[in-house]
Amino acid sequence: MSNLGTKKRNLSQEDLFNFSELFKLMKPRVMSLVIFTCAVGLLTAPIGISTKDAIIGILLVSIGAGAAGALNMWYESDLDALMTRTCLRPIPTGKVNRNQALIFGITLSFISVIALDFFSNRLSASLLLFTILFYVFVYTIWLKRKTPQNIVIGGAAGALPPVIGWTIATNSLSLEPLTFFLIIFFWTPSHFCSLSLYKSDDYKKAKIPMLPLTDGIESTKINIFVYSLLMVPVIIFPFIINFVGLTFLIPSLILTFYYNYLCYELFKTKKNKFDAKKAKSIFGYSILYLFLVFVLFLIDKIV
Repeated sequence: MSNLGTKKRNLSQEDLFNFSELFKLMKPRVMSLVIFTCAVGLLTAPIGISTKDAIIGILLVSIGAGAAGALNMWYESDLDALMTRTCLRPIPTGKVNRNQALIFGITLSFISVIALDFFSNRLSASLLLFTILFYVFVYTIWLKRKTPQNIVIGGAAGALPPVIGWTIATNSLSLEPLTFFLIIFFWTPSHFCSLSLYKSDDYKKAKIPMLPLTDGIESTKINIFVYSLLMVPVIIFPFIINFVGLTFLIPSLILTFYYNYLCYELFKTKKNKFDAKKAKSIFGYSILYLFLVFVLFLIDKIV
């Protein structure tokens, strides 16, 4: 009897371990950002929905994002094995095989889209489907290994969750959710280009054509600075269309100007050289910056 109990206990622990590894395929840190931005899109919409419907909608969008992440890891497992940043992911370490990841990703994709159509509306489900397909086929399969513009174009997928949050509440599109899209879309290049500078050896090993490898360090620094400057009109845009007030505009501009300053400090370093510490500070601040800008949307809505 004790042997049987031990066997059952071990099986349970093994199942729990497998679930944990499958969950890692969904890129939990990315999912947390999706949950947050989707929630902001939903909460700032002019039409309110029940708490239950809101939670279900946000959960399904995050599952859809996780499904796209799993499919990304399935396709890029060969690249992940070569990079220090990704070599400990479930597939390279052998904890999950590629077929499991593929089936898991496809299953979650179907469940999330169909369920969102049922519990929310067709527009939101269609946007979620588009997001998954765009991330997997356009960014992961087509662009990632072919062009340094992969992060620019691919950024469209990451910019859609708050738009979906808005449509869950309103079942419609307008200029207001476009502001969410533009902020994330134009934020993405400087965020990932700064990462590609101090992780260029990793990308070189995996033969991923990131900007420092294809166009050089100087071009990358220019791109980082220019895209940070583009955030200024993008941040002003929601104020121009009367979506937000000064409660959002003033602090978000201060945050943006400091972002510009950090990017300029990197830009003005010696030609064809870069300061890894400055590149890392841009990458770190960019995450905080995006979080605070979306928090300001919520604060402005409340005030």
